[in-house]
Amino acid sequence: MYASNIGLRHLYFNFIRAFLINTYRILITGTVQGVGFRPFIYALVQRYLVTGTVSNNSKGVEITLNTDSITLKQFLIALEYEYPPLASIDNIQHEEITYQPFDDFQIIETHEEGSVTANIPPDVSICSECEKELFDPENRRYGYPFITCTNCGVRYSIIYDLPYDRVHTSMKFFEMCKACEDEYRNPLDRRYHAQPIGCWDCGPKLSLQDTVGTSLVGVQEEMTDKTVELLLDGNIIAIKGVGGYHLMCDATNEKAVIKLRERKHRPTKPFAVMVRDMEMARELAVINDREEALLSSKERPIVLLQSKGKHIGLPLQVAPNISRIGLFLPYTPLHLLLLDKLKRPLIATSANVTDEPICTNLEELEKLQGVYDYVLEHDRNIVNGCDDSVVMVVKDQQIMLRRARGYAPVSVKLLFKLKENVLALGANQKSTIAIGFDDQVILSPHIGDLNSIDSVEYYEKNIETLKRIYNFVPKVIVHDKHPNYESSKYAKSCGSNHTLHEVQHHYAHILAVMAEKKIKGKVFGVAFDGTGYGDDGNLWGGEFMLCDYEGFERVAHIEYFKLLGGAKAIKEPKRVALSLLFELYGEETLKLNNPSTQAFSQAELKTQYIMWQKGLNAPLSSSVGRLFDAVASLLGICHVMSFEGESGMMLEELYDDSVTGYYNFAYEDGVIDILSIVKSLLGEDERKVAVSKFFHTLVEIIAVVYEDHKSLPLVLSGGVFQNRVLLELVFESFPEAIVPNLFPPNDGGIALGQIVKNINNMKEKND
Repeated sequence: MYASNIGLRHLYFNFIRAFLINTYRILITGTVQGVGFRPFIYALVQRYLVTGTVSNNSKGVEITLNTDSITLKQFLIALEYEYPPLASIDNIQHEEITYQPFDDFQIIETHEEGSVTANIPPDVSICSECEKELFDPENRRYGYPFITCTNCGVRYSIIYDLPYDRVHTSMKFFEMCKACEDEYRNPLDRRYHAQPIGCWDCGPKLSLQDTVGTSLVGVQEEMTDKTVELLLDGNIIAIKGVGGYHLMCDATNEKAVIKLRERKHRPTKPFAVMVRDMEMARELAVINDREEALLSSKERPIVLLQSKGKHIGLPLQVAPNISRIGLFLPYTPLHLLLLDKLKRPLIATSANVTDEPICTNLEELEKLQGVYDYVLEHDRNIVNGCDDSVVMVVKDQQIMLRRARGYAPVSVKLLFKLKENVLALGANQKSTIAIGFDDQVILSPHIGDLNSIDSVEYYEKNIETLKRIYNFVPKVIVHDKHPNYESSKYAKSCGSNHTLHEVQHHYAHILAVMAEKKIKGKVFGVAFDGTGYGDDGNLWGGEFMLCDYEGFERVAHIEYFKLLGGAKAIKEPKRVALSLLFELYGEETLKLNNPSTQAFSQAELKTQYIMWQKGLNAPLSSSVGRLFDAVASLLGICHVMSFEGESGMMLEELYDDSVTGYYNFAYEDGVIDILSIVKSLLGEDERKVAVSKFFHTLVEIIAVVYEDHKSLPLVLSGGVFQNRVLLELVFESFPEAIVPNLFPPNDGGIALGQIVKNINNMKEKND
């Protein structure tokens, strides 16, 4: 009886305690700033009738709540499953704290200092509600080219610092009018705390000017009409967007497209095309469900698609020599207005000097004087430049080719915690940088190739941006082993205040995929790319490796061959082909008559032979990327490239899936002999057969080397795996093959791999 009474009393007091009001602190981390999270919390609070505060802080969003334990549980469940569409939650923590009295619930400002771990929100496209208002004559923002709300628009490109509040963005220079401020302050409005909010009266403004800065139009509402008129007349216009300028012209106007190619010195590299909607996109390309989802996603990347051919109404000069076309939908209200009035697709290519970063202000744009005819400018500063993202779909997998606007910066959670802050400097091509702290890596948007003073300055600016925003002080700096990379030079210039580590290039490729996919054990890695500095001082690029987080073993590689002219060989496939011919036939090559030898004069052939024989400016390489180049030249497809990857694209075009078989090759003592492949290619009568068998041979090489390691996961990375045909064939032979999906197979993921190699700086998460 006594025990029974005790039990009843316990139940009674637990029941009472459950309804006692306590104060709780809730911390939500992830992408929770600049995505409408605080307004979402405010609306949630109205449902549960609780009191307290919500604020942005250096880690994410912090809620202080007065409630009972049962309501708290319901509130936390709603948090986890009902958060805004632009948000992503990494973690929700809560704890009971000392009781604090609250009369209501308020959104408050914070002034917290210290380390920052909150994710930077990326720029996203205009939402359907804003698009509807944009074309509604009854709406006060009708036709306003910067219409936005909490659920859409600019973020990363306008941020100076976190937390993401207006005062920390380039919108701080625009004072809100009364109507906008009322929306901004109203917790139940769609524009509540929408930092880029503005309208015709108080927001950013357009200006249309010629090449000497003379304004063409004085009335804001007429800017887009005049711009469309100029586009229809065949002009090239530099148009300021979210993360930089586009060079735009009428994609159906052959003369305008040719003019843009001539002025930009871009003879064959494909142009991206912006279309009004999915209906227009389907007129130009074959689009599956996965590709349509990417095209219409909030990120709005450029998607590489199968073109419908020469009868689609676009001149061949849009994408010469290839059957793929890069399309994307408008992601800003300005783009929408232009395309709605133009009613035809637009060429939209990045405004930059070749191999340099995208221009973000008029001063940088002056370097392109003579390329464009007019400038459509606006007065909202671009704080952080960000190019368009590029993706493709292979066997229903999203393959990133350039991770930038909409997707970046990106946060990657690690399996381990870092003991010290790490700065990773990436490589030299397709560069990105990364910072690592705790169990998190922040990977920057695509920066580009570090081949000029301006590109190096832009690279260093990106480093300083992440350090500033995250209040980040690195203790360890990791870089590529190549001593002449600008990233390596930057690391060595940082002085003795940091610990420096080198990470081998191809090992970093595989480690990055392991980090993305949360792989703990050993893997069999295949790294195919153009160039990477090897442990023996040679240029690797056809590598087979056993990898884990502690190290790697190189178990096989493509047989070394000489790159005649060193860096020149990267742009001139004929040099690589000639080198392989010298390996096969020696001096007899001078008497051969094939496409590669015909690309040189007799005097040049003799000079090249002497250089090959003596090894003058002819570094050794095992690169599959260069092997692609050699095949393109040997078959008379491409001898000199006007852009990186051109030879691979042209080989894609010649692939015939009805061709079967592969060329024989020798594999002994970890070395794959490619000379027999070259000899077989030269004896082939039809180019399509040769190209198709070459692709099959690469897959067979992977199969042969992998045979002894089939118990391990097969991980693929490196720029060569951006080749659509090769990747499709690999997936057909190895359906379980693992490739990166969050970042490009090219050097855009190297920085992530560099951080996770730093195993001595890691500890288990549960330590």
